[in-house]
Amino acid sequence: MANTMIYRRLGRTALQVSALCLGTMNFGPRTSEAESFAILDDAFEAGINFIDTANQYGGHLGVGATETLLGGWLAKNPARRDRIVLATKVHEPMSDDINDRGLSARHIQMACDASLKRLRVDHIDLYQMHHIDRAAPPEEIWQAMDRLIAQGKITYVGTSNFPGWAIARANERAAAAHRLGLACEQSLYNLIERRAELEVIPACQAYGMGVIAWSPMAGGLLAGPSADADGRRSADGAVLAADARANQLARFATLCETLGQSPSAVALAWLLHMPGVTSAIIGPRRREQLTSVLHAPMLKLDAETLAQIDAIFPPVGPAPEAYAW
Repeated sequence: MANTMIYRRLGRTALQVSALCLGTMNFGPRTSEAESFAILDDAFEAGINFIDTANQYGGHLGVGATETLLGGWLAKNPARRDRIVLATKVHEPMSDDINDRGLSARHIQMACDASLKRLRVDHIDLYQMHHIDRAAPPEEIWQAMDRLIAQGKITYVGTSNFPGWAIARANERAAAAHRLGLACEQSLYNLIERRAELEVIPACQAYGMGVIAWSPMAGGLLAGPSADADGRRSADGAVLAADARANQLARFATLCETLGQSPSAVALAWLLHMPGVTSAIIGPRRREQLTSVLHAPMLKLDAETLAQIDAIFPPVGPAPEAYAW
């Protein structure tokens, strides 16, 4: 498999990551170990050097199962580790223990050590806060992150699902301490869900952060009719969502047909054309789902096509500024 991947700087850092990031949430609970390893092999061969996971992933197999599976793949060929930008997350409950969750300094330290053990590595390249913890002072969070950096256990710090104001606050606290601050934000962003354009993406751009878009297919809605075979759209809520947007989705499918591209590839390409976006997370369950979109970063959408897409899925910005004048 030829490597034609495009790489981009992660925000203002000098780190280069692939425009497609391999998400691993399906690995273990929905995709067997053998198939997961095959997808990881294919992604690595195709030049994807950015792999994202989280300590809570595992579904019915239990929290940590996906990290453990990924650690097994890394252990098969340790030489691959140095060529991969490995990202994981902290925040979600890992047990019934009241302190085994959130962003306390204690939990951040313990969770990082546990992730390192499951992943079978000595450091994590990008350690992301999975959600905001309103009870944790930013000074406490940075104390923990600075300690992990000093210990060589993590390299960069990122956020996920953070609002714009929290991104600004975290970066200002870091700047006051003469620290790099946040490298990136991993946000829900796709053609259907564009609220990140209001304040999250502008905040990231203002602070020189990369944006990593998760759920680029909107849970399968943007993947076209073939997504039904995936099982992602079998839930009643997803079917209702598809019915509610039937006209939009049909117009989008028609546009993609005129482009000679699948809806999945166009949805990904659109994201990678958006200002501030560094990488889009793909979470394939099967090998063919990966290989069918590997060309998306090279797909160029002209201004007319982007305008047509906006006509189908209108932007939600700019953000209102209330009484500001």
